[in-house]
Amino acid sequence: MPFSTRTTTSAGLGLTGYEYWNNPVGDVDSLNLSERSNLVELDRILHALWGLGRNFILAWCAYDRGVMLLVLPHYAVANYALAKHDDIVSSTGPLPSGDSQNFIIGLLSGRRQLTLRQIQNSAKLLGVETEYVDLRQALSGSPAETEIVEKLIKRYSVSYVQNRAVALFDIVGFSLLSPFEQMTQLNSLSYSLNSAHSKILDKAIDINFARSSTGDGFYIWNRDRGVAANTNLYHLMHLVLADNAIARRKAHGRTVPLLRACFHVGSCYEFHQAEGLNPTVFSDIVGNVTIELARMIERALPGQIFVGEFNAELPLSEDPGADLVSVDSIGFVDRAQENLLQLNGLELSGEAIQSIKCYLTGKQQSDGTFSVRKMKIHDKHGLSRNVFNAKINIYRTAAEPILLGIEDRLLSSEELDIQTVEHIFPDAHH
Repeated sequence: MPFSTRTTTSAGLGLTGYEYWNNPVGDVDSLNLSERSNLVELDRILHALWGLGRNFILAWCAYDRGVMLLVLPHYAVANYALAKHDDIVSSTGPLPSGDSQNFIIGLLSGRRQLTLRQIQNSAKLLGVETEYVDLRQALSGSPAETEIVEKLIKRYSVSYVQNRAVALFDIVGFSLLSPFEQMTQLNSLSYSLNSAHSKILDKAIDINFARSSTGDGFYIWNRDRGVAANTNLYHLMHLVLADNAIARRKAHGRTVPLLRACFHVGSCYEFHQAEGLNPTVFSDIVGNVTIELARMIERALPGQIFVGEFNAELPLSEDPGADLVSVDSIGFVDRAQENLLQLNGLELSGEAIQSIKCYLTGKQQSDGTFSVRKMKIHDKHGLSRNVFNAKINIYRTAAEPILLGIEDRLLSSEELDIQTVEHIFPDAHH
């Protein structure tokens, strides 16, 4: 048995309330009955070690007839990340000397299945014991079983994502509405999210959709990562805004919200929400990307769409070890425009989409082309950030077009406190 290791079994634990069967993850159907029973037992033990949220389960590996775990109180993770340590060397990857925060982020990023040596070294650095979980039988090691264990471990922890695309929908004037109107407008927005998601799935575009309420709107993101995943989220945002625009034309009274929206790519922490005394399959996010979106939305006009300035290294696919590509805000929207053909034929309010054009606005040049105007906005805290104004035009076969966003010429008023940083021309952008 490895050094400084505690052993935990399922004896006496009983049913902890969080049942694996209620929220299955992974390809459960490919497992035999014995493997399923083994995973249910493991999940019950993980729930006990989680301790109602007191502990994070950071890593795992199959060992002997059970599983070796790295378990740490949530406050100890924060204390270690904020402390100064000299000459940290971890087998999980190269780290800058003395950078304890990077060490923690390394544990929270990517896969949680480590080697036994990596878990032992990490436990030594963190000053904790490893935790050995004894199961009725050893894990089979099948790919399906491994993926399910991986997802179970993440459910009892926190994950860090370096570059995640997130969209924010905000209901304009929400606080001035009556409680009944607030309810109906939130329900209307929720329906638009569900309707857009259903439509995009009908076109065989895979999006692992997630949402989190802000009180007067929603953050939405794609649980999958990579260039394609982020682009699909941008398209989903288009369809949500289009569904909302159609609903507003048909609505009577203040039952359908007037929206403003922002899109950005940045880092965040993702954790699973708790329902009662158990973590659920639903997750929340918080981090630089949500902070930037919240401050951007403050300055957005009713009906406006902001895209934040970013330059991200994104994998080309979900496959481990996939090549990375550097994508900035302008290049990202260009990529989104290139694959919009896949949405042609999709119906909105009974009329098929003929074409969609999405672009960042700017001023017209002498040759008829347009620049992209980078703008600086200031929030109530006196902080500033760069953004782009986005437009989406959806043309339908036998109906008037749906024009989303606002025109660039409407942003010239000094009252808006929007400063032009520069005009970027297509031939100068690479």
